[in-house]
Amino acid sequence: MPEFSAPSRRGILFGTAAVSAGALITGCTSNEPEKKDSAAPANAPVADGAPGKAVTIGFAGPQADHGWLNAINDNAKQRAKKYSDVTLEITEGSNDTAAQIGQVQTLINKKVDVLVILPADGKALTQVGLQAMKAGIPVINLDRIFASPQAYRCWIGGDNYGMGLNAGNYIGEQLKDKPDAKVVELAGVDNLELTKQRTQGFDDALKNYPNIRKVARQAADFTVESGQAKMAQLLQAQSDFDALWNHDDDQGVGALRAIAQAGRKDFIMVGGAGAKSAMDAIKADNSVLKATVLYPPTMAASAIDIARAVAQGKGVGGMAEMEIPASITLYSAVVTKDNVAQYLPTGFI
Repeated sequence: MPEFSAPSRRGILFGTAAVSAGALITGCTSNEPEKKDSAAPANAPVADGAPGKAVTIGFAGPQADHGWLNAINDNAKQRAKKYSDVTLEITEGSNDTAAQIGQVQTLINKKVDVLVILPADGKALTQVGLQAMKAGIPVINLDRIFASPQAYRCWIGGDNYGMGLNAGNYIGEQLKDKPDAKVVELAGVDNLELTKQRTQGFDDALKNYPNIRKVARQAADFTVESGQAKMAQLLQAQSDFDALWNHDDDQGVGALRAIAQAGRKDFIMVGGAGAKSAMDAIKADNSVLKATVLYPPTMAASAIDIARAVAQGKGVGGMAEMEIPASITLYSAVVTKDNVAQYLPTGFI
């Protein structure tokens, strides 16, 4: 795609200070004095909780018809409330790409200072991201990535491959001493790239454990009902296996129902995303669910931090570079009964 000319608000599109991915959640609310780094520019402005230039952030996401998507909206709203200098313009949200494009265009016409967009379809919304950037409105692309890096100033999202990789490694460690161990996989929506990445990460992790074979895979639809139906099919087809990797905790609620109805307790289950219901079950330790791999909806709060910093021409601290990174990939931590208390506050409903 041809490169477009730099917009007049170039200084906004390219922040004038540094950001640390690990500091995104805490760096913007800290009132502690910034520690000087001799390697960093002495005059580099860093965003903190103190009021600064008034900023209007437009937030456009898909319809919140899933626990994780609802948590995305909640994280964005709650984060924006922490800043007296931030006004959040949030759209109704839609899974219809044409409707979401229209919502983003409305925000562009309102001349918001910066946009945070979680597209229902990254490829389909790329052009409207480019439109915003050309209009001098920096775009923070949340999770589902646009087809062109010219359509966003910064991308922040989860690590789908890492989810599968860490789930596979956790299961591998639990079964590494069991000869001829068998695992099954309850995937998400098969035509989504994220589902393919989660499966690929899982398969790659299992390559490190030659004693383990994946004997079945079934795709569900990220809903409780589909999780129950597809898990029931897996249980009927596979009378003997040692572990289950379930891509999504919402469909995992249904999967657990099917497992309980079948009276099965002979395997361990690892979930995905980090729902509160999953963490509660892990903490209670009274079911086959022993772990979940995070896909943190707190990324929406971090996106608000980044948007505020970019619009104010600041960074959020931590690195020697002058610029906010072009992309930030969050880590998929494995939550077990040993660390669930630490992560439970982030669990979504």
